[in-house]
Amino acid sequence: MVVERDIDDLPKNAANYTALTPLWFLERAATVHPHRKSLVHGSLHYTWLHTYHRCRRLASALSHRSLGFGSTVAVIAPNIPALYEAHFGVPMSGAVINPINIRLNASTVAFLLEHSSSAVVMVDQEFFPLAEEALKIWQEKSKTSFVPPLLIVIADESCEPKSLKYALGRGAIEYEKFLETGDPEFAWKPPQDEWHSISLGYTSGTTASPKGVVLHHRGAYLMSLSGALVWGMNEGAVYLWTLPMFHCNGWCYIWTLAALCGTSICLRQVTAKAVYSAIAEHGVTHFCAAPVVLNTIVNASPDETILPLPHVVHVMTAGAAPPPSVLSAMSQCGFRVTHTYGLSETYGPSTVCAWKPEWDQLPIESQARLKARQGVRYVGLENLDVVNTVNMVPVPADGTTVGEIVMRGNGVMKGYLKNPKANAEAFANGWFHSGDLGVKHPDGYIEIKDRSKDIIISGGENISSVEVENMLYTHPAILEAAVVARADERWGESPCAFVMLKKGFEKSDEPRLAEDIMKFCRSKMPAFWVPKSVVFGPLPKTATGKVQKHLLRAKAKEMGPLKKSRL
Repeated sequence: MVVERDIDDLPKNAANYTALTPLWFLERAATVHPHRKSLVHGSLHYTWLHTYHRCRRLASALSHRSLGFGSTVAVIAPNIPALYEAHFGVPMSGAVINPINIRLNASTVAFLLEHSSSAVVMVDQEFFPLAEEALKIWQEKSKTSFVPPLLIVIADESCEPKSLKYALGRGAIEYEKFLETGDPEFAWKPPQDEWHSISLGYTSGTTASPKGVVLHHRGAYLMSLSGALVWGMNEGAVYLWTLPMFHCNGWCYIWTLAALCGTSICLRQVTAKAVYSAIAEHGVTHFCAAPVVLNTIVNASPDETILPLPHVVHVMTAGAAPPPSVLSAMSQCGFRVTHTYGLSETYGPSTVCAWKPEWDQLPIESQARLKARQGVRYVGLENLDVVNTVNMVPVPADGTTVGEIVMRGNGVMKGYLKNPKANAEAFANGWFHSGDLGVKHPDGYIEIKDRSKDIIISGGENISSVEVENMLYTHPAILEAAVVARADERWGESPCAFVMLKKGFEKSDEPRLAEDIMKFCRSKMPAFWVPKSVVFGPLPKTATGKVQKHLLRAKAKEMGPLKKSRL
């Protein structure tokens, strides 16, 4: 056996090697641009020096309570400064941040808090009742083993004062008071090992198969810098938070903005008017959004828009391929759209439809068709391919042969928390298996053709059809159920339920039953999971009794897009 030797035997030492982490970006921003605005939220304006001190206070306050390495801090909040700060302050204490989707229901949040063993719950005042109910469910399930987490409520001047008063009355600590217990000069320490966890995020809030995605400092560092490179973001970018920060850590742009000494403009609620106003008032240069938000922007009424735009605004979209008509309309308004693709397991977007100058000469329809492809790997992702699902051999680059999209490299998660079976499946044969089926074009760009996991993407949110089906089966009138995606003019896609009724339920009752099924679902699951259309009849099956979902998808396609969503 030949032993490979380098040209030297020089070792790593403290002077030439340190663990990669995005936390240093904040220290640098505070040094280089201490007085530049870091965060704007209504009347609140923070500088980079303010933000660095506040994050050190948070890390210090957590450390004083013996919360650090090995602890998880859950945050339930919309796009507000505290959630941004927690992405630095929590890992600066050594702990792991767990940003939770505010659209989930209490039972799902309870499951996530328990599964993650969250020692702290930071919650925006508007969502305190959600957190309180979730903690109650967790306590009732755990009985005597329940150890209540430290509860911190985040005040917001745009919310009703009574919700804050209620939270404080229930024993929660106010966030600003909590920060006051910390030291603004706290000597935080970077991770000893870049493999240490920085964040935990759940893929779809499923209770049947927990998928807590664990990310490390190294990946967060590399992917946050990659996000700037592939988008052409410059130092001092002004970024509008339309994308929820709880979605894959805001696609890593929370950390990117510190690296670029940029400015974050926070939005609690996303409306077309708020987007246009922020562009005009704050000089927004970049924002990320699901196609449903783009659709809202281009279809806004004249009184909500400020056109023409004062400058070119760069928009990144992912979650589903944006319709060519929307891309065309965005371009005509002055927005420059970049299409990306990724998963929670790859730190958010990890491929980009890298635009080529020669494509600018093509007809707008051809440009939109090219832009709708998922593209090529990020700079920080070492390997991307489309392979045969049986033998892992790469498919030919012919644009027609379908295979599974797989990734490998530093931009892939550590794994799923407490789920060895799912990890074995996800990392089989030395690749991360996305579960998405696609093709590879002659130019090397990939394009998704189907989603093998039957995930429905509605308004940028992932919905597990299996989870919705499981809940439908608990309805007293339903014998069989299958859920597929149906085109939705507002949300891109929405769940469409095909159900077969039990004997004794009359066909004439179907309109009433459809309403009853939706009402039933609304009481059992997050609002965006609720089927927006219900179709009655026998389900097509194979000889072995499997539901033929491809036939149901075809039927949903024949039905056309849902004109007016109920959500």
